[in-house]
Amino acid sequence: QLMAIMEHVYYASFGYQVTNFFAASSRYGTPEELKELIDAAHGMGITVLLDVVHSHASKNVLDGLNQWDGDNSTYFHDGGKGNHDLWDSRLFNYTEWEVLRFLLSNLRWYLEVFKFDGFRFDGVTSMLYHHHGMSYGFSGEEGYGFSGEEGYGFSGDYNEYFGLGTDTDSLVYLMLANHMIHKIYPNAITVAEDVSGMPALCRPVEEGGTGFDYRLGMAIPDQWIKFLKEEKDEDWHMEKLVWILTNRRHQEKTIAYAESHDQALVGDKTVAFWLMDKEMYSHMSLQSDPSHIIDRGLALHKMIRLITHGLGGEGYLNFMGNEFGHPEWLDFPRIGNNESYHYARRQWNLVDDENLKYKFLNNFDAAMQHAEEQGKWLSAPQGYVSTKHQDDKVIVFERGDCVFCFNFHPNKSFPDYRIGVWFGGKFKIILDTDAPEFGGHNRLDHNTEFFSFPEPWATRANSLMVYLPSRVGFVLKRFD
Repeated sequence: QLMAIMEHVYYASFGYQVTNFFAASSRYGTPEELKELIDAAHGMGITVLLDVVHSHASKNVLDGLNQWDGDNSTYFHDGGKGNHDLWDSRLFNYTEWEVLRFLLSNLRWYLEVFKFDGFRFDGVTSMLYHHHGMSYGFSGEEGYGFSGEEGYGFSGDYNEYFGLGTDTDSLVYLMLANHMIHKIYPNAITVAEDVSGMPALCRPVEEGGTGFDYRLGMAIPDQWIKFLKEEKDEDWHMEKLVWILTNRRHQEKTIAYAESHDQALVGDKTVAFWLMDKEMYSHMSLQSDPSHIIDRGLALHKMIRLITHGLGGEGYLNFMGNEFGHPEWLDFPRIGNNESYHYARRQWNLVDDENLKYKFLNNFDAAMQHAEEQGKWLSAPQGYVSTKHQDDKVIVFERGDCVFCFNFHPNKSFPDYRIGVWFGGKFKIILDTDAPEFGGHNRLDHNTEFFSFPEPWATRANSLMVYLPSRVGFVLKRFD
C-alpha cells in the first residue's frame, strides 16, 4: 500500500491534503518512474494498492479544486456542510453528477494508467456519517472499546448506522465506486478505513452491501497503544485483548495490524519505542550489557505481532520499518522542526547491521509470513479461543490446522500445561518467538512431537500437554 502518491502541496499532511487528484506527486519522481516501480513490484509478485483520498480535499484555491472556477460549490457542499473542521479541508458533494464522474474517473485512471491493483479508501468513517465520527466513539460489548471527545459510543444498534446520522449520498458513492471497480477489474482489491463497524460494509453491492473487500481493524492498534501507555504488561486483561482481536462482523474480512502509520508519526511512538524507549539507543548492540528492558521489549514486540496476525483478521498490515522495531518517529519538514528532513526517513541501516538486535525482529517478521504460508490461517475461518486465563496470562486458540499458544506472564513458565484441540493428531512447532534466531532464549525444543489424546478439555474434543515459557508465543501445526 502506497500513501502520499496523489499530489499535495503541504508536505506535513502526509499526502492527505490532495490538491491534484490525477497527478502523481512530483516529490518522488516522474509518472513514468511510478509506473516502473509498480511494474517492478508486479514482477516480484507484489500487489500494489493506492491510498486514495476521496473523503475530502485541500482548501487551497490557487492550486486545488477549491473555488477553481470562482464558485464555492462546484465540487463541494456550500456552507458548513462543505467543510471538515478537524481536518480543515473541503467535503465533496456526492449528489452532483460531475463530482461522481470526476471521482470515478480518478479511480479508473490509477487502475488503467498506473496499473495499481486496488485502493485503500481513506477516511471512510468520516464519509459515512454527517458527524464525521468526530463526536462519536466506537465501543463494544462489556465496555470494551473507545470513547469519542464527548464520550458517546456506538452501541452496535443498527439504528445508529442506518438512521438520520448516516450520509447516504456518501454511502451510495462508495457503493458505486466498488461496483465499478469490481465489474471492470474483477481482481482489484478495495479496503475501507472505517472504525465504526458499519454493517455490510464488506459485503458485495449485489447483496445490498457497500462492496469493499476488507476493512481495517483500526481498534486493534489503538488498544495496543492504550495497553502500552496505561498499563504494565502483567496487568493486561486477557479477555479484553481477545475481545478486541475478535470483535468483527461475521463474513466481513478485516485487515489486522499491531500499529498504524499514525503511531509512527511525530507526536506518538512506535510499539518498539513504547516498549524499550531510550534503552534502544544504548542496548540494541550485541556487545551491549544485558538489559531487562530490551529483553522484555523484544519478547513482547514479537508476541504482539504474532497474536495480531493469528487472531485479528483475514489480512495483515505493517507500516514500513515497524517489522524491525524502528526506534523513532517519522516527521516530515514543517515549521515546528525548522523544515528539517532529518526524521523524514526510515533508518534501514539499523536492520542491515549484523551487530544490532533489530535483525532479530526482522527475522521473526519474515518467519511469521512464511509460517502463515505453511499454516494458511489468514484464509481460515476466525480462530476459536479455548483458553484466556487471566491469572496465568495464557491465551490459546485454534485456526485452521494451527494451534496458537501465548504466555504473557512476566515470570511464570508452565510445564505440562494442558490445552484443548478439536482435531486430534500429531503437532509440531512451526514458529516460536523464543527461537535464538529471533533473539530468544531457546527454551522450546522444535524436535518435539506433540500427540493429542481423546480427553476433552476447554470445550474441545481432545487435548495435549505443552511447555509454556514466560513471555513466549508459538504456533503448532497438525501434520496427521
